[in-house]
Amino acid sequence: MLKTLTRSKTLQYPSSILHNNNFNFTTTRPMKEIKTKKPTNCSSSSVQSTPEIEKKYVHRVYDAIAPHFSATRFAKWPKVSTFLNNLQPGSVVLDAGCGNGKYLGLNPDCFFIGCDISAPLIQICSDRGHEVLVADAVNLPYRSGYGDAAISIAVLHHLSTEHRRRKAIDELVRVVKIGGHVLITVWAVEQEDGSLLNKWTPLTRKYLEEWIGPGSPGSPRVRSSASVTLESIPETEVKEIKDFDDVSRQEVEDDKQQEYFVPWHLPYHRAEVSGASVGAVENGFARKDDVKGAIVYDRYYHVFGEGELERLVSGMKNAVIVDRFYDKSNWCVILEKTS
Repeated sequence: MLKTLTRSKTLQYPSSILHNNNFNFTTTRPMKEIKTKKPTNCSSSSVQSTPEIEKKYVHRVYDAIAPHFSATRFAKWPKVSTFLNNLQPGSVVLDAGCGNGKYLGLNPDCFFIGCDISAPLIQICSDRGHEVLVADAVNLPYRSGYGDAAISIAVLHHLSTEHRRRKAIDELVRVVKIGGHVLITVWAVEQEDGSLLNKWTPLTRKYLEEWIGPGSPGSPRVRSSASVTLESIPETEVKEIKDFDDVSRQEVEDDKQQEYFVPWHLPYHRAEVSGASVGAVENGFARKDDVKGAIVYDRYYHVFGEGELERLVSGMKNAVIVDRFYDKSNWCVILEKTS
């Protein structure tokens, strides 16, 4: 039982908990190194076949900005807190995409296990004493029906195809027990502050077709195998929206634009700590903004339109929607596993 685990020595979860026994981690404090392994029998939707746009503009970015990102992520959303605090005492809660772990341990009467694709963020969680491991949201390492509840807070919008978003939802439902609940939140295209959209960089149509594939927003898309590699696309194309000559605001509106690069400004004094950002700028992975005194990284987002999240789960045979709501510029659903 989880109650018997201690944090005074290195631990490995038993096979009765893990869906894939190649995952392991430690809870030693202080911990200098995260001991993790990627699964060797990955499916086609696992981290080893992650689209290049996610590898470069999600995984690498969060690895680079982890300490600064964590320092800005401390406020708990009331709706998430209410969901967690209403769980039965002794519930096992699985947080997929836990980030810096701000929700881990929120309900002291529950047991929390977190995972995230970013090893630096998992290191931060581990240093705080949480039970965590590096894992991919579309290939969760837990056995089926293990958790009493699961949460996915601001994660699915970083997945670049409908197939991967649907697979991530399938995984969340798989790992909870029948009768268990899953809370999912995603960024909405209908932002409370509409001016934010003007600060984001919309992906141009030709890059949407190259990276994600042709089709209307929300339709199944796959990356074109015939296209050039992501690395060949000039970084000068990834700039503020005002620099786009081939994408007018009317075109964005007409196409119901949902694919964006959202900038993260890493202050110079933060960037100088490790020196990694210097190399990122030299390699074209990031850029300098001397006006704001920051290194700018672009994060990929697929922002959800109204009803899109519900449509992703509407065809599921083993779960039903028990609540749906809009909160703080996010679309949210609560699912219940039925079989």
